Amino acid sequence: MLEAVRNAFRLPDLRKKLMVTIGILVLYRFAAHIPLPGVDRVALQSLFSGSEGMLLSLLNFFSGGGLAQMGIMALGVYPYITASIIMQLLTPIIPQLEELQKEGEQGRHKLNQYTYWMTVPLAILQAIAQATLLSRPLSAQVTVLPNWGFTGDNLLPSLTIIIGMTAGTMFGIWLGQLLTEQGIGNGISLIIFAGILASVPYQIIRLWQQPILLAIFLLITVATVTLIVWVQEGQRRIPVQYGKRVRTMRGNRMMMVGGQSTYVPLRVNTAGMIPLIFAQSLLILPSTLASYFVAAETNWVASVAQWISTAMSPTNWLYWLLYFLFTVAFTYFYTDVMFRQQNLPDTLQKQGGFIPGIRPGPRTETYLNHVLSRITLVGALFLGFIAVLPFIVGVVVDSIFGGAGVLTGYDSLIISSAGLLIVVGVVLDTMKQIEAQLMMRNYEGFIR
Repeated sequence: MLEAVRNAFRLPDLRKKLMVTIGILVLYRFAAHIPLPGVDRVALQSLFSGSEGMLLSLLNFFSGGGLAQMGIMALGVYPYITASIIMQLLTPIIPQLEELQKEGEQGRHKLNQYTYWMTVPLAILQAIAQATLLSRPLSAQVTVLPNWGFTGDNLLPSLTIIIGMTAGTMFGIWLGQLLTEQGIGNGISLIIFAGILASVPYQIIRLWQQPILLAIFLLITVATVTLIVWVQEGQRRIPVQYGKRVRTMRGNRMMMVGGQSTYVPLRVNTAGMIPLIFAQSLLILPSTLASYFVAAETNWVASVAQWISTAMSPTNWLYWLLYFLFTVAFTYFYTDVMFRQQNLPDTLQKQGGFIPGIRPGPRTETYLNHVLSRITLVGALFLGFIAVLPFIVGVVVDSIFGGAGVLTGYDSLIISSAGLLIVVGVVLDTMKQIEAQLMMRNYEGFIR
């Protein structure tokens, strides 16, 4: 592996791509520390260490670590991810979007343009929602944004915060696209990857005074990474046979083509991280809305809001049960959406391919759906387990240390299990791209 790294840096064009990738990631981390005006840093730190720390940790995960700094990158690139998911779900529903998808590169460029346009209003709405949440005195009785509002002297600072957070999101997206074009790997994924890894030193320093806990969490992290790699690379290979065809060549010569055998790989985890994002977004919404009404003057409204806020808190077992169920359900839903967009049975039939023993057409579609549902069960249970792993670890560690509440819930791993899923996926994808570049130049790569 070290030899492969040396070979990569010996090649001028590949070395340039790697240096561009590192430079853009460093620039993004510097930009994450550019502060927004009117933020009370002491109150922000106190809020993260209070009872709302779990909810803010979830929002901070979505922003790639930007919310903890409350700078221009407080939203990260999450609005763009949300817009991309919405576009993927709308494409098979709206005929015009489905036609654009079939138009090749030009159609995909148009869909990407629609995604960018959708990102701007989503970023503005999310900026308003997060700023409103942080402008209210919560259980710690601190206000991170004391000058937030749209009246009087507060109007200009509030508009500055919204514009700053939205501009930061679009700048992050631009850096991601630049990284994809001139660097190595998927730019947006690497941006999120950098934000997740930025929190690792803080977690290690926090656990440094408890070496037993640090050793336990390091072992759990290594075991989780191994499990993720094993499942992420797992696939069911469906054999495909292509019939022989007679093709007329130049000079009226007849040539027999086709007849080769290959396979279609169906991944165990086709949905990737998307079900976890869906489930977390849906579970964050009730507690976020309830936090606005906890201090309401009407008693019953305040009581209901307090109950929802407590029940849907990441410290409550109900939250993690719903998280598991929603993750499993969304895995099936998103896998089905992606499989229908690929239209694999029709593609095989048009190319003259067939599955041995299965008739082309509806029978092939039924067979593939049956196989996909069986392997998706494994992928769904795997994602569900990854989702609730922090809660399981927190409960076990808490019981070992006598119920002292050492670490529980979402913050009970050095890197959250969902974050590990992203990190492992990004590393594998980047290594495969470097591997391809090395193999093109007859160098031995990382994977053997």
